[in-house]
Amino acid sequence: MNESLHLSSQFDEDLGGLRTHVLQMGGLVETQVSAAIEAYSSGEVGSVKHIVETDRKVNDLEKAIDDDCAHLIAKRQPAASDLRLVFGITKIVTDLERAGDEAKKIAKGVRRIYEAGQMPSQYGIGVRHIAEAALGMLHNALDAFARLDPQLAEHVIRADADVDTEFKSIMRQLITHMMEDPRTITTSIDIIWIARAVERIGDHAKNIAEHVVFIVEGRDIRHPPKESKA
Repeated sequence: MNESLHLSSQFDEDLGGLRTHVLQMGGLVETQVSAAIEAYSSGEVGSVKHIVETDRKVNDLEKAIDDDCAHLIAKRQPAASDLRLVFGITKIVTDLERAGDEAKKIAKGVRRIYEAGQMPSQYGIGVRHIAEAALGMLHNALDAFARLDPQLAEHVIRADADVDTEFKSIMRQLITHMMEDPRTITTSIDIIWIARAVERIGDHAKNIAEHVVFIVEGRDIRHPPKESKA
């Protein structure tokens, strides 16, 4: 086999391995978020320990992928779209790790609420709905990365506005609860932190989608210019 073809084939294999590891990490984070949402609804606080343990695996994968990216850049010196892919992966794994941290926060908040003998459902707050929306965003962002699909990535980016709006609505409802009945303050604050963590998971999914657009099209859309006022 021609040496240059051999090197090219090996490079493609290395890139494919990187993408597989990112999706493996993404699958773990999805599992974390899904388990945390389920614990919120069911009160199965025993799952909190498993969520925390999964977080360690996510952190280990982030370190391993970062190391692989550094070695690949040093060894292969990728250019153009390949270089964008490697850089994009380093940013995606950071957002995945942070989304996993938010899932851990949700799980710990859920444990505090149930151990205090409270039931989040008593508050009638739509945390479950916003959490499922954020989880859907994360799933679609990972799917967009797997398929390198900028259209699906743009869909994820647009969905973030709805999650942000729902979060603000939840905040208003909880503030009303606390004003009407001070006995609800402690649990309301825990629910606010949980909803905030969910909203941040949506933000990280949006970031991943933006990285996908950058990888595929070379466009950095993270900070669009503000329209000048007339």
